[in-house]
Amino acid sequence: MSDALIVVSNLSFSWPDGTPVFENLSFTVPAGHTGLVAPNGAGKSTLLRLITGELRPAAGSVTVEGVRGYLPQTLPLTGDLTVAEVLGIAPVIRALDAIESGDASEEHFAVIGDDWDIEERTRAQLDQLGLGEVPFTRRLRALSGGRVVSLGLAAQLLKRPDVLLLDEPTNNLDLDARRRLYDVLEDWNGCLLLVSHDRALLDRMDRIVELDRGETRSYGGNFTAYEEALRAAREVAEKNVRNAEQAVRREKREMQQARERAERRAGNAARTLKDAGLPKIVSGAMKRRAQESAGTANERHSARVGEASARLDEAGRALRDEQKITLELPETGVPAGRTLFLGERIQVRHDERALFAGEGADLTIRGPERIALTGPNGSGKSTLLRVISGELEPEGGRIRRAEGRVAYLSQRLDLLDLDRTVAENLAAFAPAMPRAQRMNLLARFLFRGPRTHLRAGALSGGERLRATLACVLYAEPAPQLLLLDEPTNNLDLVSVAQLEGALRSYEGAFVVVSHDERFLTEIGVDRRLRLSGGRLLEAGAPGA
Repeated sequence: MSDALIVVSNLSFSWPDGTPVFENLSFTVPAGHTGLVAPNGAGKSTLLRLITGELRPAAGSVTVEGVRGYLPQTLPLTGDLTVAEVLGIAPVIRALDAIESGDASEEHFAVIGDDWDIEERTRAQLDQLGLGEVPFTRRLRALSGGRVVSLGLAAQLLKRPDVLLLDEPTNNLDLDARRRLYDVLEDWNGCLLLVSHDRALLDRMDRIVELDRGETRSYGGNFTAYEEALRAAREVAEKNVRNAEQAVRREKREMQQARERAERRAGNAARTLKDAGLPKIVSGAMKRRAQESAGTANERHSARVGEASARLDEAGRALRDEQKITLELPETGVPAGRTLFLGERIQVRHDERALFAGEGADLTIRGPERIALTGPNGSGKSTLLRVISGELEPEGGRIRRAEGRVAYLSQRLDLLDLDRTVAENLAAFAPAMPRAQRMNLLARFLFRGPRTHLRAGALSGGERLRATLACVLYAEPAPQLLLLDEPTNNLDLVSVAQLEGALRSYEGAFVVVSHDERFLTEIGVDRRLRLSGGRLLEAGAPGA
């Protein structure tokens, strides 16, 4: 396994409509754990599909040493499949059962091969991922999305791959499932190439490969080391830009001063020649030599200005464009201690089953609290947000909401009219806002020029999040309570940083469902609730 490698050589690929994705891309992935990072739309998932052979390049080659395992971002599975079928062990188990029943046909032994211990090995793998109690005969439709992802990873690991490709493996996983996945991958010793926006997982990598504008750069160390390297490079680039700008100004000033000196000398020489009474042929030759000397000096200074400008352009190209959202949201402020939501003995039923234990859930939200709502997949977190927002009426209990707007961002980001442009959507949410102010606002959300006239349905995940935030945070009236359900799912790292910046500027209360601990820290969460086993508990309370 230590020799397992991925080698990409002069790879070119375009979509059927001619849109290029890669051109002459080359890089290698050595043994160990490598994280692949890039903005949404840069081609990370496409690159993994090219490495697996699912897509064919237009030119170039991909070489993979050893057995491949691949977990795509969206698993192509149907709910009718059994756990054994997903794991790829169903034929072996059937052969083992047949032999135990007395059928010693040669074909059963051929199917089993060396996998006589398949059940024990599979159970051990499932135990590591928190699926030890799941029967092999259970249908996928009975499992949560997070458990299906864990099952998909188990299926790939059972292949005993030399090279493992994972595309956003922590999507839909709760915190406990994430931690189990971290442990499993940490103990796995093959060649891992991982696409993820989960910074806790990326911090467990040996190296980070950045895919940017069709080129790759490799950084030794984990994601934190990568961020520090980028910060240091930016500081150097900013210093180089400042120095280059000063050099351009200096060269231009010296060129202007040289021109002024040449003009003064030419004027003085003309007067001297006239006073000297020299023949015209002599004075003309002297004048031409003076002009040629001034022209040579001007060309020399112009060349130096050009060289300084070229250095400035080069320094500017090395300076990354940090796309940050900076906002002021004073109208979202809410007085400290004001009760925005009060729920007593809240009860909701799913398939005749009470979602909350006992007499129901109690919850009070006061301004300007920043609340993280955590808990296992399927525990009812999204349902509770829908109750708080008023989208779902509970079947039992008492609810009181303060006056003012509650904004709810579901996982689907479905608040925008997909047929309207970004500018038209904002106008619908904030009709009293002057057009010039709306355009200025959209620019602060990084929509400028033609980007403001894009249809919402054509936006990437990160762009749709930014457009939704603009509409929600500047709607009339401004929301004093914001509800967010897994807002970082499928966002690239730049978009996550932009979301963090926007939420730090928000002055109201919010409740956010997220399993991303770094994200929760960055947005300043000051209260934690955990929903588990039907009980809603404050962090630190018994059983939480």
